[in-house]
Amino acid sequence: MNTPTDLSSYIRVLKLASTPSWEEFSQVAKIAGVGILLVGFMGFMIFLFMSFVPGGP
Repeated sequence: MNTPTDLSSYIRVLKLASTPSWEEFSQVAKIAGVGILLVGFMGFMIFLFMSFVPGGP
C-alpha cells in the first residue's frame, strides 16, 4: 500500500466534495426515509405471515 499516493487521492476527493443544497439534501432524506419505511413494512409483513403459519413464533 502506497500511503502517500493514497493520502493525496483522499485529499483530492475532499477538495472536490461540496455541501449539498437544501433541496438536494431534503430529496435524499425523503428517499432514504421511504426506503427505511419500505424495509420495515416488509419485515412487519413477514412477521405477520410467520405468525399465522403453524409453528411460527
